[in-house]
Amino acid sequence: MAVRGGLDLGGTKIQAIVLDDTNAIVGQARTATPKGHGPQGIISELASVMREACDDADVQVGDLGGVGVGAPGRVDADAGTLANSGNLDGWRDATVNVVELLGRELGGGVPVFLGNDVSVAVQAEVALGAGRDIPSILGVFWGTGVGGAVIFDGEEWAGRGAAGEIGHMVVKEGGRQCPCGRRGCMEAYAGRGAMQKRAHHLHHDRGRKTQLFHIMHEKGKPVLTSSVWAKALEKSDGLAHELIDEAVEAIACATASAVNLLDVERVILGGGLGLRLGEEYRQRIEDAMLPHLFNDVEPVPLVLAEMGDFGGAIGAARLGL
Repeated sequence: MAVRGGLDLGGTKIQAIVLDDTNAIVGQARTATPKGHGPQGIISELASVMREACDDADVQVGDLGGVGVGAPGRVDADAGTLANSGNLDGWRDATVNVVELLGRELGGGVPVFLGNDVSVAVQAEVALGAGRDIPSILGVFWGTGVGGAVIFDGEEWAGRGAAGEIGHMVVKEGGRQCPCGRRGCMEAYAGRGAMQKRAHHLHHDRGRKTQLFHIMHEKGKPVLTSSVWAKALEKSDGLAHELIDEAVEAIACATASAVNLLDVERVILGGGLGLRLGEEYRQRIEDAMLPHLFNDVEPVPLVLAEMGDFGGAIGAARLGL
């Protein structure tokens, strides 16, 4: 049985899988993305959780035909480097050779491949999920940040290496500061990291009431995860609803603008928060897009990603095929 490793690196979690040649997951492991130890600490954790997934699959790391990493930020796949990753500790102003360092951590001998996290997740949807047989696609993945990917005629448009960064389309000139350091980006209103910062400010500095941080501590979470936001919405928390409503409008505005430019045939909504909030919020985003769409007679369908939480890791494992 031929097996490959896949690593989905996010701002809050690392998901590792072992994928066989039928695209079935035969081993998996998951851990929190480390904070406070910089890029090297994150790479060491990537290697550790990959070994855990191999143990779960009853294989050795050396048995893997390759290990792929999907990571947020600007990827140079040829050089093996990751840069401008504002949601990873110590990575905002760093350019790091992930392929070289992770290969060394894994002991050498196993090819390592690097791709953008949303790019590989959308490629998995194209091959196996909601993007099958659809010639042109925009992927919008709503999680710690908001990433995107563009597919034309079954091939991804990479631009100069940073195409698809829909989270950094400006939705309000001079608006809130984004984790990227700029102002007014969609991610400044919709990224889970930015939303947590806003919630903290409104609650702790402005005295706004919210259950968000109580739920976070109750669940034993270090940050406001997707499950925390979902629980707060379920409890009709006013601040949670206010911030999620802002996120929906920002995502809708940026996505509609991208559709007006590209005229794709389908938009796929994924990411931890997008999938956790599910059909109700998919419909809300689709409805909120309509006033901004040039072609509002035949609006583009917005669908949920079919590969779920494993889409990024599956797409990463398929890198290098």
